[in-house]
Amino acid sequence: MTTMNEINFSHARVLIVGDVMLDRYWFGDTTRISPEAPVPVVHVRQMQETPGGAANVAVNIANLGVKSTLLSVIGNDQDGQALEYLLHGCGVETLFLRDPALPTTVKLRIIARGQQIVRADFEGRPDHELLLPLINQFGDRSSSVDALVFSDYGKGGLAHLRSMMNCALKSRKYILIDPKGSDYSAYQGATIITPNLEEFALVVGSWVDDADFERRAFKLRDELDLTSLLVTRSEEGMSLFLGNRHVHIPTQARQVYDVSGAGDTVISTLAAAIAAGYDIETAARVANVAAGIVVGKVGTTPITLQELQSHV
Repeated sequence: MTTMNEINFSHARVLIVGDVMLDRYWFGDTTRISPEAPVPVVHVRQMQETPGGAANVAVNIANLGVKSTLLSVIGNDQDGQALEYLLHGCGVETLFLRDPALPTTVKLRIIARGQQIVRADFEGRPDHELLLPLINQFGDRSSSVDALVFSDYGKGGLAHLRSMMNCALKSRKYILIDPKGSDYSAYQGATIITPNLEEFALVVGSWVDDADFERRAFKLRDELDLTSLLVTRSEEGMSLFLGNRHVHIPTQARQVYDVSGAGDTVISTLAAAIAAGYDIETAARVANVAAGIVVGKVGTTPITLQELQSHV
């Protein structure tokens, strides 16, 4: 495998499309239980906001030195403005539609002593017709990039995914998808999709042993006409199905604190490497290293090229 010290992503260009959100964190301490209900009382001492969902993917890609452009929809509100401000500060180009009836998705996490106590979600679904201009914007921008990432969080931002996929397939672009739901038909023809074990099981059903797992994975890959399928398996690492091979990549995680954003890190690093011209297996191994780094942090902290270089 090519070492990370030899990898240069700086010439790569990636367009990310999907559901964006603002991750809001309240950090504090807890020493007592509320007299009002059997829940801990958290004394909040610090607040933080970071891009989440497809926005986190875009930031991760930009952090790896790649030209990162993000196409999505947000609300016409302060949270949307805050998200766009954060993205520009991270070097991400934004192409946002604004839906005045849509609240920008916010995920609020309250954390005490390094552990998540609760998460509160604020969200809605964008207007289907309002999203139509995204198709033309996608067509205009997709021709000038090396790879395309669809980050599907099931929030409605990819309502016109199939139209975008048809455009991407005609231009023979690399297509990477972080999937959601139980129907993967819209992902037909992608270069690679990256479900985790739970997402994979939702589509193919449960398996009885490793051989059955492999059979179901190859069947899904062939049915969707994918170049490859990458199943992320938490502490068991990753399973890459490429050609007639099942490549098992052991986990690189040393200690797991928070899996938030790990899937984003995987597809971000995959996209950066593939866009830069590296083969899928090398890209998957690099993504595995990146995932092992971010699960050792709290929250959706983006990966950096320097961190990758120091861990390989």
